[in-house]
Amino acid sequence: MKRRVTIAALAMALVAGTAWAKIPAPPMTDEQKAKAEEAKAKAAEAAKKEADLLAKYQDKAADNYKKGQGKAKMAAAPAKPKK
Repeated sequence: MKRRVTIAALAMALVAGTAWAKIPAPPMTDEQKAKAEEAKAKAAEAAKKEADLLAKYQDKAADNYKKGQGKAKMAAAPAKPKK
């Protein structure tokens, strides 16, 4: 019984290795290369715009935080005791 399990496990391991092998992609034509470059350029432009927007909103959040810190300090100041 133990021998059968070992042989079955070995056979499955050998088959699994060939099942996960990758087939190489066919060579790209000039038209496909041009489309790929265009898509790459669009993706780069979109990433740049997204990074600019992120920086803008991070600056806005930092400004709001700084304004809130000033108000928090004023609210945390102890009131003068009455005599």
